[in-house]
Amino acid sequence: MDTDPVINTEALTKRYGSVTALAACDLAIRPAEVFGLLGPNGSGKTTLLRLLMGFLRPSAGRARVQGFDCYRQSVEVHRRVAYMPAEAKLFRQMRGRDVLRFFAEVRPNGDYQRALQMADRLSLEVNRQVAYYSTGMRQKLALAAVLACNTPIVILDEPTANLDPTVRSEVARMIAEARDAGRTVLLSSHVLSEVEQCCDRVVVLRRGELVHTQDMSHLRRQHRIRAELTGPIQPLPAHLVEQGACIESHNGQLTVTAPGELSALLGWLATLPLRELSIEPVSLQVVYDRYHEEPAE
Repeated sequence: MDTDPVINTEALTKRYGSVTALAACDLAIRPAEVFGLLGPNGSGKTTLLRLLMGFLRPSAGRARVQGFDCYRQSVEVHRRVAYMPAEAKLFRQMRGRDVLRFFAEVRPNGDYQRALQMADRLSLEVNRQVAYYSTGMRQKLALAAVLACNTPIVILDEPTANLDPTVRSEVARMIAEARDAGRTVLLSSHVLSEVEQCCDRVVVLRRGELVHTQDMSHLRRQHRIRAELTGPIQPLPAHLVEQGACIESHNGQLTVTAPGELSALLGWLATLPLRELSIEPVSLQVVYDRYHEEPAE
């Protein structure tokens, strides 16, 4: 199996005068991987995507897609990537059906019938003129056009920002199908639950810097245990510390974060003077807040 990255960046940087929109970003995205970008507005997500598409010239560093330089060889990159910007511009005078036909015919890897099937799965009325579409309908139309392209790479910038939860679930299934077909999906989103559901790996961007990379399979094996005690807390056994478990305690309240199997940890907890106990999975929200919660001034 080919494990060489299909998208990689090396110290990729974009500056606008004294403002650094993206600083020394290093990425290596693997084939058949759903890779998520997380961060608030202004964190550098869209700048990174535009650099990958060759729309911006990097101030330093470089980016490649399947070995092609994203800026100098952007035509080759565009042949391999189906890209949906956050605010897709569509032909307002056309019907939805005609827009899908246009994008299918303008690309050698387009598929009009597949695009119609995608639109149907998204419950989109394609016979209506785009000028009369709502924001969410235009988003569905762009998604149908992009996901129908048979490219090895798909880049989606906030693909479900204006969609209801039912349609978001269908989009998540479409993304999973793209990955299962061997395609690589790069997804930028503010919806943490969506990223958590779809992605294999996630990076967190903060003020233009890549501050954390999270393997989602590892995160899904972690749990947070909250307990209220009626007596003193015993030290965490050394073998649990070696496995990565850690505890926080304050005024009889105990919080334990544990990777992997819980059986040994539960055995230790059973020796404590417990009043209440709850166990929950560690969510992506916890990871995100770690890097984006600002201290009160």
